[in-house]
Amino acid sequence: MNAVITNPSRLLILGARGLLGQALVRHAEAQSLPGVLAWGRAELDLRDAAKTDAAIGSSGAQTLILAAARVGGIHANSSYPVEFLGDNLAIYSNVIHAAYRAGVKRLIFVGSNCSYPRNAPQPIAETSLFQGEVEPTNSAFAQAKLAAIELCRAYNQQHGTRYLTVMPTSLYGPGDNYDPQNSHVMAAMIRRFVAAKAAGSPLETIWGTGTPLRELLYVDDGAEACLFLAGLPEAEFDTVLKTSRYPVVNIGGGVERSIVQIAQDVAAAIGYDGKIATDPSKPDGVPRKLLDNARMAALGWQARTPYGMVCAGRLQITCRGIPMPRHPRTDKKTKTTRKPAHVLRPGRQHLGRRRNRGAEPRDREQHVHHG
Repeated sequence: MNAVITNPSRLLILGARGLLGQALVRHAEAQSLPGVLAWGRAELDLRDAAKTDAAIGSSGAQTLILAAARVGGIHANSSYPVEFLGDNLAIYSNVIHAAYRAGVKRLIFVGSNCSYPRNAPQPIAETSLFQGEVEPTNSAFAQAKLAAIELCRAYNQQHGTRYLTVMPTSLYGPGDNYDPQNSHVMAAMIRRFVAAKAAGSPLETIWGTGTPLRELLYVDDGAEACLFLAGLPEAEFDTVLKTSRYPVVNIGGGVERSIVQIAQDVAAAIGYDGKIATDPSKPDGVPRKLLDNARMAALGWQARTPYGMVCAGRLQITCRGIPMPRHPRTDKKTKTTRKPAHVLRPGRQHLGRRRNRGAEPRDREQHVHHG
């Protein structure tokens, strides 16, 4: 059983429209946390330093979870390295500096397991950071994450801040990004096999050899872990910050599957009965990314959601929620894009006072996936 989650003080969630951000908002609402702010890109473009500084400065936030990023899969990372590096460096540096100027007491930066060296010993411990080269196919994204981790450490050292990085493993679940070019492994598989079943395709070919291993974590477990850390008692939080040179904590699920096994799991859950082939001419990515979850376990936290249960139950629910071939957040009847009621504009509302501000385009940049 997990340790009790205490309420973080005056919480601000950035990246509230992304996979993890939506789960954070769901958990904040479920716990009735007071005065929570949740912003997506429609509310605040974090690449704009002046607006970011002003918004965070006036928010009154005491705890900030930075779950915003420009993200994508292997194809997007390979095609747009300038944007993945430049946009993310701007987001991270703007937010971290604004948090310092605003006197935010705790900052939880959401890193990525792709920041670990490609050939790190398995399971990957937090001490493996900066000990080797990252995977080339997502180097720009990983280097931006590493820069932010170093920036958090530097602020802690120079200014006495209390900024912590969490390193989730590959997340999946409701609110994922099903874009065919920008999705990560589980969402990509779901979209592929939903479409294949609908089209009656007898054969589906997945990228690479199918042999790389991925550790999977249901996104609601990841959100619970972030809020658990954000609400730790002062002494325990300080101990976590000082455990090693870099204030980093892994969030692992402990469930490891090969790419081809994930494809087979998704196909079975959806009811696709065609054949599955691999294409070794396409890149594999990192061969294995299993995180060492010992630090979180020592604090009393572990993932709650069994992978098999998701594949048997929740995955089917997720699949039925994908309108094909439209984007998954588009209403079939009206063909309008729906803005989540929980995403709030800077300085004006909190989760306890919702308003529907009408239709706005889905943010395709500032949401987080980890594949």
